[in-house]
Amino acid sequence: MASLFPSLSKLPLTTVALIVVCAGSFIGPLGMASVNIAIPDLAAELQANAKMISWLPTIFLLANVALMLPFGKLADNYGRKRIYSYGLVLNVISSTMCALAFNIEWLLFWRFMQGAAAAMIFGTGVAILTSVTPAERRGFALGIAAACVYIGLTVAPAVGGWLTELWGWRSVFLFQVPLVVMLLVLIKMRMHGEWKNERKARFDWRGSGIFIIASTCLVFGLSRLPSVMGFILLGIALISMVWFVVHQSKRDQPLIRVQMFKESRVFSMSLATSLLMYASNYPLTFLLSLYLQYVKGFSPSESGQIILLQALAMAFLAPLSGKLSDKVQPRLLATTGCAIVACGFFILSRMNIDTQAWYIGSSLLLVGIGFGLFSTPNNNAIMGAVHSTELGVASASLNLARTIGNLVGMSMVNLLVHYYIGDAQIVPQQYPALLQTVLVALNVSFGCVVVACIISGFRGRETKPDSPTTINDKDEPAP
Repeated sequence: MASLFPSLSKLPLTTVALIVVCAGSFIGPLGMASVNIAIPDLAAELQANAKMISWLPTIFLLANVALMLPFGKLADNYGRKRIYSYGLVLNVISSTMCALAFNIEWLLFWRFMQGAAAAMIFGTGVAILTSVTPAERRGFALGIAAACVYIGLTVAPAVGGWLTELWGWRSVFLFQVPLVVMLLVLIKMRMHGEWKNERKARFDWRGSGIFIIASTCLVFGLSRLPSVMGFILLGIALISMVWFVVHQSKRDQPLIRVQMFKESRVFSMSLATSLLMYASNYPLTFLLSLYLQYVKGFSPSESGQIILLQALAMAFLAPLSGKLSDKVQPRLLATTGCAIVACGFFILSRMNIDTQAWYIGSSLLLVGIGFGLFSTPNNNAIMGAVHSTELGVASASLNLARTIGNLVGMSMVNLLVHYYIGDAQIVPQQYPALLQTVLVALNVSFGCVVVACIISGFRGRETKPDSPTTINDKDEPAP
């Protein structure tokens, strides 16, 4: 088995860890997003209705949001590499079971398990990199990992379409299995050591249950807006979240120390900035895909080429901005990135039915440049603002802010679609309403980015965190 990776035998641990986390950061988004292309063929074979099919991305997101924080805490207690590896194993099992699905209910169950696996992988990957990488090179490592996420998302539609056309929708789930198995072998043979707290804190099962209830009601509530049940579920989510915060503040060994948000303004304001930025950016591809294909009459491939400009800019700049954030205050780079994204959204919000492709493409390029400057320095600021004993929780919080931001952004768009278009089909008579929906959504996104820019600018300078008062142990040193 060791002969599979002979060239890696002399690489330092930091490099091996970077390869492992980057591979996971690429495979995860690639497998997740490529499934969307296979949905029509999948629905036809399994005879699934639109309502059931719509739960494929939602139930994945539900598992991700509900389990991210508990798995982050377990990683701090029992080992970040261990939880990451368990997530990869669960990914192999769940992906295989999805490919063997004989009805939509089976597929939805294992799609939930895929979301749980993603929570284990993405909730600990950044923590592993932060654990093994010196502070002066942390931003560069995080930037490479972020670029891999963007590259995975960029090539996913093409890979999903190609696999579905050649071998059917089941291959979209199966293709990642051998890649993940190879990654597990690499971890076993070359990534030695473990990173965790020396003293295990008692796991807060009650707090985990409260958080899962809050997350579940949030996901279901946002998916059912603007119905009465949607608002009721959101009310339950709000009450549960307040209960969770109160419960955590009274625990000696909490799931997450809520005092972290008070102790570090950089940590709390960086997370708030991240949530707002992802809420504004996530719906952009969906909105422009509708505008370009319906209003402008472009083909799917032409629309994809225009939208691709943003992802390419993000993938190119993320490592560079990460490396720069090791030398410059991350706050300055992230805030500059927010300002550039705001300019891009402002230009996009001035679109009309006669807008040319070059105008949209250059605006997207501007958004991509700004987001590439923002994302990695902001992540660097979050991970640098906590003590080493809480890296797993910080990593989970970072990914949780991103995921909730994505969910809020899409829910906002769903509300606008329901208000302006309703249940009508998108036919030429509805194009003015569709254009109005897109423009209002872009203006709301622009407002979110402006608020994010203000919060980012006032977050303060990054300082070395003190040891938390409830935990006095440090990470095990890297061998």
